[in-house]
Parts: sequence; C-alpha cells; structure tokens
Amino acid sequence: MKNIIATLALFTSMLLFSCEKKNNLVETPIRLAATHPPLIAEDESDGKIQVALLLDTSNSMDGLIDQAKSRLWNIVNTLTTLKYEGKTPSIEIALYEYGNDGLGSASDYIRQVTPLTTDLDLISEKLFSLRTNGGSEYCGAVIKDATQKLTWNDGKKSMKLIYISGNEPFNQGSISYKEVISEALKKGIYINTIFCGNHQEGIQSFWKDGADVGQGKYFNIDSNAKVIYIATPYDDQITKCNTRLNTTYIGYGSKGAEKKRSQEVEDANAQSISGANFAERSVSKSKDVYKNESWDLVDKAKKDAKVLEEIKKEELPKELQGKTKEELKTFVAEKAKEREAIQKEMADLAKKRQKYIDDEAAKTKSQDDLGNAISVSIVSLAKTKGYVVVN
Repeated sequence: MKNIIATLALFTSMLLFSCEKKNNLVETPIRLAATHPPLIAEDESDGKIQVALLLDTSNSMDGLIDQAKSRLWNIVNTLTTLKYEGKTPSIEIALYEYGNDGLGSASDYIRQVTPLTTDLDLISEKLFSLRTNGGSEYCGAVIKDATQKLTWNDGKKSMKLIYISGNEPFNQGSISYKEVISEALKKGIYINTIFCGNHQEGIQSFWKDGADVGQGKYFNIDSNAKVIYIATPYDDQITKCNTRLNTTYIGYGSKGAEKKRSQEVEDANAQSISGANFAERSVSKSKDVYKNESWDLVDKAKKDAKVLEEIKKEELPKELQGKTKEELKTFVAEKAKEREAIQKEMADLAKKRQKYIDDEAAKTKSQDDLGNAISVSIVSLAKTKGYVVVN
C-alpha cells in the first residue's frame, strides 16, 4: 500500500480550497434521509465531534506523511467553525495506522496510534512519529477495530466519522467490510473512503462501495499532489502571540513539565513544515478546543477551582512551591486573564488571516484536486445533527 498518509493531507487540504470537476474530484453524496440508521438515545451533553483517521502506512510514503503533518491544524480549525446550539463542540481525533509490516500479522497489521482524544499535541506528536513499511492492507479489519475499540459517544447530538485511505482493494482480508460497516452504522458512525489513485480503479476495487454501504462519501486523489501554502501578512504577528501564549501555561503534577516541553516541541514540528503551518497551529491554540487541564493549572482551575485549594506543594513547579494558597490563586488568575487577552488578539488576527487566504485562493486554481470535498461531507452531516457553520 502506498499512498495513504495522503489521506490526512487530503483531509485537511480538502478543507481549504474549492474544487471543480475538471480538477478530477469525484464524490458520492451522503444519504441521510430514508436510509439513515436508527437514532441513538439522546443524551444531555453538549455536541461532540469525533473523527477517526485510518491511515495506510505501507511502503515508502515519507513525502505523503509530510503532507499529513502539514494539514492537522487545518483539520482542527475547520472543525471549530461548527457550532451546536451556539457552543463549540468538544472535538476528539483518533489515529490508526494499518498495512505496515512492522505491526505484525497477529494484529492484522493494525495499530491504534491514539484513542479518541482532545489532546491535540498528542495527535501531532504521534503523527510526526509515523514511519512507513510494506505490508498487507485489511480495510475491513481496521474499520472493525476502530468501531469496537474507540470510545464513541452516544447521543444524536454527536457527529461520528471515520476516514480511511488506501490504494489496494478494499475487500482484502478475511473480515467482511460490508458487515463491519453495517455495525458501525448502528452506532451512528459514518464511513468515508479515500482511494489514492484513479477514480474508476477505486470503484472497481470496492472503495466506492465501502462509502456507499457506510452512507459516507467516496473520494479519489492524486496522493503525490503537493501541499499549497498561502503565507499572509498576519502570520508573523500570530506566531509572536503564540510565544506570549506559551508563557501562560503552568505545568502541574507528574506530567506537567513533560507536557509543557511537548507543547514547545509540537510548535517546532509545525514550524519545520512552514511558517504558514506554524501560524495555523498557533490559531488552533487560541481556541477553546485546545485545552490541557490534565497538565496545565490554568485550564484545570477554569474547569475546577477547588484544585487550587487541594493541590499539593510537590505537584507545583518549583518556582511556585513557596507561594501561599492565596498567592497561587492570584497568580493563576493573572495568567488566565493574560491568556484570554492574547487569545482574543489572536482570534482577531486569525479572521483577517483567513480572509486573506480565501481572497488569494479565489485568484488561483487549486492544485489540491479534492478541494473542499471533506468539508462538504462534514458540513452535510453536521446540518442533520443541528450544527451550523460560523466562520
């Protein structure tokens, strides 16, 4: 299997540009009316968007992995345009790799790289760690694993999507893709397939049928397409804001120092792709979906103020261990206020940046053949769930 990580590149690049038929985009519509699976019992929680990316990591796909790395933050920022009852829903992303010889036949060459998680730095870290190796690609098996082992949210407020990409026949392996996709639909999980190759070949090798059975969309892409970056006059200002933003994070507990370092590493990873990509990540960090209450005291106190009363001295960074409880509360409150001001500044810059990108994209023909295909699939389902798009 060759062309997979293009999927993630696909997944985000698709969110950026409009596409035309002459760009070789072919899609099948989501059918959500009479064929919609039975509704799951409603819960009282806010809406949640869950997306699992199943990426083929067979063969030498290092260039495509680089494309994937470059589009993660576009995925996040596009998903944050969706609102439910005026609120930004929680966003969880999971990563799987499959078709890699290094994973072993006992697991059907499948590995859950991350569970569904709100830890966006973890997703970035694991994406940058992916390596390619030849293997056998079993689409039915990886869809079954993701359907059964990921923690999918109940309730019709939630939107649950699987995107799987590859270029070998969709029906390989002993597990029937039709059966496992039917089981996924019972949980309200929609399956979207991305074939890396010729449109007709994807049909003949059952990728389109997988999407049809899964009530999702079928795409075909040129997995060797280069990622296009549009630098803007606002990128430098946004990344400078990001530097200030990082100073508002207070690591606590056993993971605090390590995760704070990881935050900086993922900044560097994004910057290694391009300045525009680093600005995209910085924009993500200015939004509500970038939350780190498991290691950051500001986010934790925002969710549970009692933590400042209960936290032990040794759980704090050394520079704060000598503060009284009241001094700690004052310090955290000041950092929270500072962060809020920086994020607001970044949000204003992000709007100007996105307008500049939209205007520049309208002047040129996109080389990303899939254009806005995945955003169309997300928005189509989102509307049936009561979500609206707010730019």
